[in-house]
Amino acid sequence: MALTVLSEHEAGAYSPNVLAFYGDCVYELLVRREVVLRGNTNAGRLHDLAVEQVRASYQSKAVDVIEPMLTERETDILRRGRNAGGISVPKSAKPSEYRRATALETLFGYLSLSGQEERIEMLFSAICEALPV
Repeated sequence: MALTVLSEHEAGAYSPNVLAFYGDCVYELLVRREVVLRGNTNAGRLHDLAVEQVRASYQSKAVDVIEPMLTERETDILRRGRNAGGISVPKSAKPSEYRRATALETLFGYLSLSGQEERIEMLFSAICEALPV
């Protein structure tokens, strides 16, 4: 199955909420791959490890890790995600952390839709190195 790759301009034209919707899936898949590659263990343990890394508090810290590495365009996408409207914050998360987590997902959605898989891998690797679980 060939994935459609959008130009950076086309991907950037999507609303931050749409990019975050897609980016949530992109980030979750990276996390699941990471925990599976750590070792062959039971699914319950894998789930626990994955949940830790997809929590808003963890993703908020991940933003701190990658922010200095971002280009001007990526910083703009991150800002758009953080400031997106229409976000319902779950009771389990602080609003500021949830907005930053949404920003991270927005960035990953943008990068994936625009075919920047190597950049995604670079940023995700930096997160995993700085924030081991």
